[in-house]
Amino acid sequence: MDNWTFLSSHGLVLVSVANNPEKTARDIGDDIGLTERTTHKIIVDLELAGYITRRKVGRKNTYRIHPDVQIRDAVTDTSIGKLLTTLGWKQKKRTRKTSEKKTD
Repeated sequence: MDNWTFLSSHGLVLVSVANNPEKTARDIGDDIGLTERTTHKIIVDLELAGYITRRKVGRKNTYRIHPDVQIRDAVTDTSIGKLLTTLGWKQKKRTRKTSEKKTD
């Protein structure tokens, strides 16, 4: 009975992305014990579900968590952000770019 984890692979990938949005799929997989290919498939699932957005920066991807998206679960009525915060995630405050700032 020792070979189960509290979070699913999808949950572990989401936590890893939240902790370091610039990690590669290979690095995420290495951290949580999955292959790069499996990790990439999970990232695509999370993106299609609206939990994250992937953005290409040069040759690498960076990820953005969407904390207000509700968890797809029949028993839970909470958002991804609340779950991640419970697991220790410290959401970084987004600042507006200078061109987006309001002027008086």
